[in-house]
Amino acid sequence: MFEALDEVLTDCRNRLIRAPRDRKSPLHTPVIVTGDVDARVMVLRAFDSEQWTLRLHTDARAPKAKVVAADPRIAVLFYDKGTKIQIRARGTAEIVTSGAEVDAAWGSSTNFARRCYLGDGPGSDSDVPTSGLPAEFEGAEPDDAQLVPARENFALLRITLTAFDWLYLAHTGHVRAQFARAATGDWEGRWVSP
Repeated sequence: MFEALDEVLTDCRNRLIRAPRDRKSPLHTPVIVTGDVDARVMVLRAFDSEQWTLRLHTDARAPKAKVVAADPRIAVLFYDKGTKIQIRARGTAEIVTSGAEVDAAWGSSTNFARRCYLGDGPGSDSDVPTSGLPAEFEGAEPDDAQLVPARENFALLRITLTAFDWLYLAHTGHVRAQFARAATGDWEGRWVSP
């Protein structure tokens, strides 16, 4: 597979660059684990390859927003079944509700996607199965004016990666490397036994 740690680092970077752009990428929907050890699948919306940050969209009212505010530690699990590569990443997270980056993310979303932020907050109780959406938006796309109240519920989950573990699964023998971010911002890697 790879003989040098730099090759592994480049492979990880290239996979993360592709993931938000390609819905068919196996890394497009990673598992996100917050400090309360709760896991969920989310859609990766952007990766900054200079800062090594991930951007995902969330509802500011979601329970995970309070968890992240209290404990910013976070883990991210990616798995590419076709190439048998697993990437377990760790980092720090923040919920961002305002600013140019949030406005740009909101602006690039479709009205159909934005309608998710019109409904009841995630985890709200209900006596019946529900999407949480107001009845008039079940299966319907709201217009811009109807979406004004939704904007305040929209937020970004920004994750700054600080370490990751790369594992290649092979019948001839698994290969594993670990990387940690140095104070300089550079990645320091090492080979480890799987």
